Amino acid sequence: MLRNPATVSTVVKESEHTKIVLSDVVVTRKRNLLWARKWRAIDIQTGVLILAIHLLSLFAPFRFDWDAFLFAFFRWVFCGIFGITLSYHRNLAHRSLKLPKCLEYMFAYLGVLSFQGDPIFWVSIHRFHHQYVDSEKDSHSPIFGFWFSHMGWLFDSGYLIEKYQKSNNVEDLKNQVFYRFIKRTYILHISAYAALVYAYGGFTYLVWAVGVATTWGYHTTFLVNSACHIWGTQSWDTGDLSKNNWWVALVTFGEGWHNNHHAFEYSARHGFLEAVGLATNVKLPNEAHKLKKSSTSHNKFK
Repeated sequence: MLRNPATVSTVVKESEHTKIVLSDVVVTRKRNLLWARKWRAIDIQTGVLILAIHLLSLFAPFRFDWDAFLFAFFRWVFCGIFGITLSYHRNLAHRSLKLPKCLEYMFAYLGVLSFQGDPIFWVSIHRFHHQYVDSEKDSHSPIFGFWFSHMGWLFDSGYLIEKYQKSNNVEDLKNQVFYRFIKRTYILHISAYAALVYAYGGFTYLVWAVGVATTWGYHTTFLVNSACHIWGTQSWDTGDLSKNNWWVALVTFGEGWHNNHHAFEYSARHGFLEAVGLATNVKLPNEAHKLKKSSTSHNKFK
């Protein structure tokens, strides 16, 4: 069957290679992100949702309120730490620790309220990213350019379909009724959250707790995909473009130490949850694994 050539990435001739500014990362592939490509219904829906959230955040300077600001701040903190970092990333994507099912599902639901997609989608994309990191089959590598790695891939379902015909790397989640239910009803959950916020605090709260908090959460998370594969330092020999980036770490609850993560993707430190017995089987790298990934004998795992 013939494929639409506009949806297929093309190899850039060596003479046309360009470096991303202030980095050694070279763009070696091209992707038609806006024009001359097929926009599927899901691409349009995703684009409209994300655009609406960004436009909503623009009202923030005109609707400032300390209570709404604090509500938005704590929503970002709780959804970011427990929803994305702990649940989606460490617990579900990498199985770095085990949680009681009620706690696992509660934290996963905070991830849903981050507006970053349902757990099955998020985890599948992230696992593919690690499996094919910085290759042509990576979910969001900067070899396609900064914009593609940061956000462009979100609006290009054709790329994901082209690379991954089936999400066959998340059977552990697909086998659970809770995650299948969330996938089928995802849009209802984020719509209900927005409606409840509006009912509680009106348009001002909607601007801050949905617009600002979500927009900030989007871009801080996406910087891990883009900036942390372009700018920073490599402490470990991972064979990819992953970097440790201190300024991304500041706004992502430590996720900016991304080269460390690619060296030991299963590693997690959750001292409080482990101390009170809620987190078990918390995985950490052993000395042999550290030595194998060391680029020099003086590296220390952070």
